[in-house]
Amino acid sequence: MDRTPIQTVKFGRAAPGICVRDIQAAYAFYSGVFGFRKVFENGDPVGFMVLKKDGAEIHLNQHRDHCASTVNVLHMFVDDVATLYAICEAAGVRIIKSLRDKDYGQRAFVFADPDGNRIDVGERIGATSAL
Repeated sequence: MDRTPIQTVKFGRAAPGICVRDIQAAYAFYSGVFGFRKVFENGDPVGFMVLKKDGAEIHLNQHRDHCASTVNVLHMFVDDVATLYAICEAAGVRIIKSLRDKDYGQRAFVFADPDGNRIDVGERIGATSAL
């Protein structure tokens, strides 16, 4: 069997799948705090939903017995992390790690969504574009 070398395979977008106990509550959180919009849903009742904002995409998966991980499940880059941090604080979002400059060239913080999923948000320090 002839195999194609991996160097010739081009990858497209990748979107994280996040498990949530209540998909409608998760949608309300991601749309209300961050401005994500629903671009797709599937199931009756809905068990899968695609949310999009600018170049970011999140796939929500309904899983009523979901237990959050203690590791970050999503990393997002934004162009103004300080403003997003202030928005999260004003909205009462649970902050896991406060906004800091990291030794690896990012300004970042970690928050938890209502299901306890940890999301790392960062901006490259000194970069013209974080995206």
